[in-house]
Amino acid sequence: MNFYPTERIALFIDGANLYAAAKSLSFDIDYKRLLALFRSKAQLVRALYYTALAEDQEYSSIRPLIDWLDYNGYTMVTKPTKEFIDATGRRKIKGNMDIELAVDAMELADHLDHFVLFSGDGDFRSLVEALQHKGKRVSVVSTLATNPPMVADELRRQADQFIDLANLQNEIGRDPADRAPREQRRRQEPEPLDEFEPEDLIET
Repeated sequence: MNFYPTERIALFIDGANLYAAAKSLSFDIDYKRLLALFRSKAQLVRALYYTALAEDQEYSSIRPLIDWLDYNGYTMVTKPTKEFIDATGRRKIKGNMDIELAVDAMELADHLDHFVLFSGDGDFRSLVEALQHKGKRVSVVSTLATNPPMVADELRRQADQFIDLANLQNEIGRDPADRAPREQRRRQEPEPLDEFEPEDLIET
């Protein structure tokens, strides 16, 4: 990874997209380690995490994660999902956060030198280009190590730097040895917030 110690950076995390990429690589992200990694590389100004929530549910398994992130250095950006019926009569849930992420990125552009986008969504190519026109560097974090790749080719080509999530596993992944004890405890007690693993993230 190419970062300069003096540059101001921010993380823009497409929560559903990052979760899907990590799941496809068969590892769980340790969000505390992720934050520490980028703090060690440059001047981390902000880490924003974007996700949609199904507010009509009494309990969503993503809520403990959101609460934990909110108290541990992340800025949470959420909105309720929308339910609709498609042309075939199927019930669909929509929870796209692309607009919110893009607006925040442009608003913060004058205060940052380097944007780190955790998403492989090709829709962000235009945002990356717009930030580059403002003289900013943009890194994209996703993966090519899956079949098919999780990152759109046009987004990877537009980015100043592509960081494969697979190469970060040793630095930001949870210790697999911790998983078995957690699985056993789940059957006996509520999951503590700092050990929550999101399993029901809404993908868009």
